[in-house]
Amino acid sequence: MFDTLSDRLSATFKTLRGKGRLSEADIDATAREIRIALLEADVALPVVRAFIKNVKERASGAEVSKALNPSQQVIKIVNDELVSILGGETRRLRFAKTAPTVIMLAGLQGAGKTTLAGKLGLWLKGQGHSPLLVACDLQRPNAVNQLSVVADRAGVGVYAPEPGNGVGDPVQVAKDSIEYARTKQFDIVIVDTAGRLGIDQEMMRQAADIRDAVRPDEILFVVDAMIGQDAVNTAEAFRDGVGFDGVVLSKLDGDARGGAALSIAHVTGRQIMFASNGEKLDEFDAFHPDRMASRILGMGDVLSLIEKAEQTFSQEEAAKMASKLASSKGKDFTLDDFLAQMEQVRKMGSISKLLGMLPGMAQMRDQINNIDERDVDRTAAVIKSMTPAERQDPTIINGSRRARIARGSGVDVSAVKSLVERFFEARKMMSRMAQGGGMPGMPGMPGTGGGAGRQKKQQKQAKGKRRSGNPLKRKAEEEAAAARREEQAQQGGAFGLPAGQPGQDFELPDEFKKFMG
Repeated sequence: MFDTLSDRLSATFKTLRGKGRLSEADIDATAREIRIALLEADVALPVVRAFIKNVKERASGAEVSKALNPSQQVIKIVNDELVSILGGETRRLRFAKTAPTVIMLAGLQGAGKTTLAGKLGLWLKGQGHSPLLVACDLQRPNAVNQLSVVADRAGVGVYAPEPGNGVGDPVQVAKDSIEYARTKQFDIVIVDTAGRLGIDQEMMRQAADIRDAVRPDEILFVVDAMIGQDAVNTAEAFRDGVGFDGVVLSKLDGDARGGAALSIAHVTGRQIMFASNGEKLDEFDAFHPDRMASRILGMGDVLSLIEKAEQTFSQEEAAKMASKLASSKGKDFTLDDFLAQMEQVRKMGSISKLLGMLPGMAQMRDQINNIDERDVDRTAAVIKSMTPAERQDPTIINGSRRARIARGSGVDVSAVKSLVERFFEARKMMSRMAQGGGMPGMPGMPGTGGGAGRQKKQQKQAKGKRRSGNPLKRKAEEEAAAARREEQAQQGGAFGLPAGQPGQDFELPDEFKKFMG
């Protein structure tokens, strides 16, 4: 959703890099470009004005003029201000001292409240709670049945005593659900209310009556992140008519400009608490302003990626795989292990979204968006078409076996051959990294002990230098060369490259290029 804004800001900051000092003209030009970028992203005008005012004041102050790297300091200021307009610190749910905690969902028609109720229920279930979904949307056709289906998919309870479709009293249903939750030992009640328009006074009054009947601990306003400026107007009308404590953004994976997300917290004074970024029930999480600002500025979201990995992978399995890769040059790592790891990664979510969380991936957005998620399923199908012996030792896969595997998995013979070759190369690379040798063809990082043998071999094959035939003199030359290499390694950067040598002159070896290709 924030791709266009991210690209414009990145282009703006690119003009600042390399400048040792920023003039007033530089700051004014940067502020003007940021203003245009925010307005094009459909951010509310009052928010843009406040944002630019704060950025210019801080950029003109001492924190930039006295900084060693003024351009990076300006980027930090923009990041801080983005975090501020997105709500500042992460807002957590307030739970009742005595169960059940009551959460009321409200918002416009079509905002996705019913589906979001299931997502919130599944998320709370994963936190160790026992949520109950309550069907108080008795106006929209089939809304009660939809909530029941969503609750069943999420594996949570549902309270739906009325058929809906215009039949039943939603206020009475909301009242009765509290006692039902106490009786059945549910510690959280999520009340799904009917969608309404900002000018629909009758529906607004109904929402206020439900609020008064159940006295919710949290009222969450669900807003479609794709509707732009109207989201802010509706949020203000709803805040004045019914009131709410926090905001939930739905459809954050859409291709709209995303100005609502950047505006609503600042304008209404209510923080964004959750965000839904897909159609699946598990594509939902708490909203972190600092992480969202980091994504907008193209710096990725490594913390969220780590959290997803921790939820999916067990430390015991990770240690087991690492030991397999580190022993016997990785030969203990089989296609069964590779398949298990691939399925675990798939559980974390879309491959494209996971790659998008990595820093610097904004420059490869087109390639990431073109990734075919079905390639993972095809690879799994090929591996599952192999016999247990072939998975344990892929070297036995000859021409006839490849043909049989290809028929069983519905792919070409060349695809089977390519998969096996890439598996060997990936195993070799991961084994070398697990043993501390760095990536194939790269010198070991200083202090890790990796790559020492490769470096010695390269030293012997160095061209343009003759070794003395005198053993004593040759030993002295080798000791002097070793001392020089040690000094360069200590001064070097990542991957052991000596200081002063630009990384762009370094080329990956052919085996790694083939793996990446």
